[in-house]
Amino acid sequence: MITTEHLTKTFRGDVRALDDVSLEVEEGEIYGVVGTSGAGKSTLIRTVNGLERPDSGTVDVAGTRITGLSGRELREARHGIGMIFQHFNLLSRRTVAGNVSLALEAQAMTRADRRRRVGEILDLVGLGTKADAYPSELSGGQKQRVGIARALASRPRVLLSDEATSALDPETTRSILELLRDLNRELGLTILLITHEMDVVKAICSSAALMQSGRIVESGRLRTILRTPGSVIARQLFPLGDTPARPGATVLDLTFTELVAHEPVIARLAREQCLDIGLLGAAIETIDSVQTGRTRLELPPGSDATAVVRALTAQGIVVEEVAA
Repeated sequence: MITTEHLTKTFRGDVRALDDVSLEVEEGEIYGVVGTSGAGKSTLIRTVNGLERPDSGTVDVAGTRITGLSGRELREARHGIGMIFQHFNLLSRRTVAGNVSLALEAQAMTRADRRRRVGEILDLVGLGTKADAYPSELSGGQKQRVGIARALASRPRVLLSDEATSALDPETTRSILELLRDLNRELGLTILLITHEMDVVKAICSSAALMQSGRIVESGRLRTILRTPGSVIARQLFPLGDTPARPGATVLDLTFTELVAHEPVIARLAREQCLDIGLLGAAIETIDSVQTGRTRLELPPGSDATAVVRALTAQGIVVEEVAA
């Protein structure tokens, strides 16, 4: 649904915001691009909808080469691409209905059809009773719901989200993420979201990419990433703390999914290997609809770490030895 190939973008002559960025987002998935400020995330998403033109490379959305369009053709292509922003970007002098209707006024629709569509989309985002309210009368979460409604008004196939929850409190963030997940399921929307928060990726994404200094350094389906030794995304999704191990101990990080999560793996290992195993950290979450966990174990000095790794791997567990 969204494909970028070898995108580059340089600002002010020497700031490389995008450095050979290639990305593929499948139809109907929620794809998160995560990274710190300045990593190039916002430049990437603005390039996807044509707000920024890359120095080189291509962007295709729903079969249309966005990087080859301009003027009216680009404006028409954007009808199929909705976008929501961090700071809502609502017009203070327009009502909620007026802000949503704005996205339809450039299209060949009668006033009655616009009014009907605005009512439908406001009901969909839970603001059916707020049509005549002004932005100043709304909470932050309600303002973002207006932004989402405006982005969906023209029935896009793709929704782009640029840090849409970073200005919201945790409870409101959860409600907005739940709304995005529901819209993805109900409308079949493909969602590309930009965030600096791993909790957002953990909550709703099925795939993710990590950006650093304008480059994508890791990407893929979360189920695969979590089982990839050395994955930075996996470590950030499941921080295991910094409890120190005993001198001479062997430290192992275990990643387990699905049915393995319900098994008494560590207790059985300790019994079968006759080991006094220490637990240094653990976390378990549902990621991409699969129960997934990571555990950090400490094996006592003198343990046969090779035998332990072999036993765990045979059960479908991903094992990494980390520095003690």
